[in-house]
Amino acid sequence: MNKPKKIMVVVGTRPNFIKITQFEKEFAKYPTHFEYKLVHTGQHYDYNMSDIFFQQLQIRQPDYFLGIPAGSPSFQMGMIMIELEKVFDREKPDLVVVVGDVNSTFSAAFTAYKNGIKVAHLESGLRSDDRGMPEEINRILTDEISDLFFVTEASGLKSLRSNGKKESQVKFVGNTMIDTLVAFDSEIDQADILEKLGLSAQNFALITIHRPSNVDEIENLSLTITMLARLSERIKLVFPIHPRTLKKAGEFGLKSLLTANANIILTEPLDYFGFQKLVKNCAFVLTDSGGIQEETTFRQVPCLTLRKNTERPSTVEIGSNELIEFSAEAIISKVESILNGSYKKGGIPPFWDGKATKRIVEILAAAE
Repeated sequence: MNKPKKIMVVVGTRPNFIKITQFEKEFAKYPTHFEYKLVHTGQHYDYNMSDIFFQQLQIRQPDYFLGIPAGSPSFQMGMIMIELEKVFDREKPDLVVVVGDVNSTFSAAFTAYKNGIKVAHLESGLRSDDRGMPEEINRILTDEISDLFFVTEASGLKSLRSNGKKESQVKFVGNTMIDTLVAFDSEIDQADILEKLGLSAQNFALITIHRPSNVDEIENLSLTITMLARLSERIKLVFPIHPRTLKKAGEFGLKSLLTANANIILTEPLDYFGFQKLVKNCAFVLTDSGGIQEETTFRQVPCLTLRKNTERPSTVEIGSNELIEFSAEAIISKVESILNGSYKKGGIPPFWDGKATKRIVEILAAAE
């Protein structure tokens, strides 16, 4: 009897955790095929950004927690590579699965590659064509050294094919983030965040703004807060504020402009169920994030993305997402179309059906 293939999944940040929740269940269906190992680098290390997600999403404790301390991207990536190489030497995995586009993603892929271990990239082929985004560099470099490409949407197929990847290596499986939404939908519905914040469905908008280009400089953060103040005159805003954004607002003397506005509800970063309950029940989302473009598309909730580009074009071409310029006038005009019902009706992309993880594990099993 052949020895089970050792599959090691490496995660490091909140978006990563959300994408791997169904792997343990699916691998368990093939007990003689696979030995599943989970590694958490520690790139997101505080309770709200890490521990609570493992608890809520019923992700087992990692087999290895690297405990990488806070630091610059280069420092963290270097430490991940050093510590992960020790794990690889000890465990000798047959395949390393890396997730998404964060620093842990490329660090793990590069370490596996240098140690002669095959790499599978989950959420492969996405491109914004904006190399000013650190995530774009991680995406490109990870795909360059991967052996197997699990694709969430049609644009990923196109970019991988244009880069000469073999058809046998590229697998269009769908979106594992949606698997988690489907698996935990009843828990999301039971979350009491609306009651806690004194909200009712459709009577608020959800804000997530954290990109350095929007919050790290006083001029840009001032523009962001001014825009939110204008928008709050039209509808109540719920703003789970990123720790870095809050810190910068304090440094620049802008924090009171947020805290003194009764129509802007600031919260700490929220647990998964609470946040998704807000997504499901808000009138619209205003964001500069990536994954929430997909979550709103699945929920068919209007999403306005404060970016010139997106690595997830299906959310715009098929879904409920639109890219919008950073202008209070443009945003308010688009918000009026949402509130009066003339905003587009989005659809759901192919294979965003809650079964992507199942497809991935079936592909790995068939390759035995």
